Amino acid sequence: MAARAIWKGQIRLSLVSIPVEIYSATKSGARVSFRQIHEPSGKRVRYEKTVPGIGPVDADEIVKGYETGDGYVLIDPDEIDDIKLETKKTLELVQFVGQAEIPPLYYDKPYYVVASDNLAEEAYRVVRDALRREGKVGLGQLTMRGKEYLAAIRPCGDGLLLETLRYADEIRDAAPMFAEISEEESEGELLDVATDLIERKTKPFDATAFHDAYADALRDLLEAKRKDRSTRTVEQDEGPTEGENVVDLMGALKKSLDRTGGGDKGGKAKSKGGGKSAKGKSTGGKSGGKKAS
Repeated sequence: MAARAIWKGQIRLSLVSIPVEIYSATKSGARVSFRQIHEPSGKRVRYEKTVPGIGPVDADEIVKGYETGDGYVLIDPDEIDDIKLETKKTLELVQFVGQAEIPPLYYDKPYYVVASDNLAEEAYRVVRDALRREGKVGLGQLTMRGKEYLAAIRPCGDGLLLETLRYADEIRDAAPMFAEISEEESEGELLDVATDLIERKTKPFDATAFHDAYADALRDLLEAKRKDRSTRTVEQDEGPTEGENVVDLMGALKKSLDRTGGGDKGGKAKSKGGGKSAKGKSTGGKSGGKKAS
């Protein structure tokens, strides 16, 4: 399946605007995942949105609410969409910093940035090459998925990588965490040994040299259990999915009538196989409610 852009707009550098598209740089589904199963019945545990005293509710009946302490201020999604922010369509590079100046804990999620068309590619490459030559990262803000993000743009291979950053107020203060650690310097000989070990194991980063051994072991376990005939399994639940948990009473009644041979124009429910009609008269065993000859 072709990747789908999650944001379309432009990168602006001074008076230059470059139409771009942004794609997620990570993928889901690579790891082993499990479903929660109700063991007595063997059916999948599902979650539904409910209201106390009312029960399950439809998605179109749900609005956003901001808690004020003594209640909620309700807001419609359209009101949020109507907020005018330039960052919805424009990522303006307003500052540049050295690549090593941003602490790692600020980085959130990576995205690939590509030029929207051939006409935009030349300016795109100029920005990429200028950032690479200077060893800089461009900073700006953009709005996507209902949130305005601080973002860093840097060269990545032949293209550009955008990384969303956490805002300062999202970072927990480290001082209380490390308060009990002594400020005493490490012993010289021990430090020399540790430094020597680091130097011996230093080499260029290669992500392919690492793999998820735990996920591999899980897959091996699951494959072995799948082949083991003594392993307990259950049929896949074909029940209602999320949002479909409200019982359709009328539909259930109609299905019941169909199964019992009802639904004729006279409105008389008839049973199959020589049962009795609503008036107590015997009916035949043939379809269509005809009397047996």
